[in-house]
Amino acid sequence: MKTDRLYRVERKDEEKLDQLLTECFRSDPLYLQLIPQSDKRKKMLPDLFRCDLDELFENCEVYADSPELNGLIIVSDESEPYNPFKFYAVELLAALKSGLYLIRDDHSLRTLWNFIKGKDYLNSHWTSHLGTDRRMHIVYFAVRLSMRGKGIATKLMGAVQEYADQNHLMVSLETHNERNVKMYEHYGFKLFEVVQAHFDLKQFCMVR
Repeated sequence: MKTDRLYRVERKDEEKLDQLLTECFRSDPLYLQLIPQSDKRKKMLPDLFRCDLDELFENCEVYADSPELNGLIIVSDESEPYNPFKFYAVELLAALKSGLYLIRDDHSLRTLWNFIKGKDYLNSHWTSHLGTDRRMHIVYFAVRLSMRGKGIATKLMGAVQEYADQNHLMVSLETHNERNVKMYEHYGFKLFEVVQAHFDLKQFCMVR
């Protein structure tokens, strides 16, 4: 994806990006389920997101509203050619590093077991049912709590949708917060399916 409407996040922005993800997702239903203890969640999320960043910078495109990173949207353009060996090697390395952090910070292995049971919530395998690679997947979409209501979400989503429309691409995403469904419907998304496995938690899978 190429756009001049957003700021392309680089490695030098990693610390701000890690802080933003932690702030925006520490109360997300997914992480409340996987790491129910608030003290462990506060300690573990920054490291887990740092593992994610290695994979995201390799396999995705990371954009923000501005260099201040008050909001971000991370996309994977499935229509672009890619090296599957490199893709899965990077994914495997990130998973191994995440597993080591989970073991280090919870010797009981309960959190690690939660992540193993919750693997269906931590991937986008449901998109294989869509039957097309002419698609962009939104991996993360977040706006800093103190900056919501200022048009940042619309700016981020608008740039992605403009690129998708110009290139005739479907856009897919998932959310674990039912309150977000109406917001995404406002942006033109429709509910495709609901995934639920092992937990009461639901993953709402949406397409545009």
